[in-house]
Amino acid sequence: MGRIRLKVREFTHFNGWTLREVSNRTGIPYATIKKYAQANSLATVDYTALQKLAQTFDVLIEELVEVLEE
Repeated sequence: MGRIRLKVREFTHFNGWTLREVSNRTGIPYATIKKYAQANSLATVDYTALQKLAQTFDVLIEELVEVLEE
């Protein structure tokens, strides 16, 4: 199974938002946003959360995800 990293912190900073604002804009719990932002790598992620984050940041899912290993 591959590992990925979500670029939540980068897009949050680019938009001038806080992680709490991202949580409010996406409807994703703050604890989940914080975990995604702080994790160096993840083995699993909720696809619905990916869609919400990509839509909120106005990017493609592919731009939000960095593949670390396949």
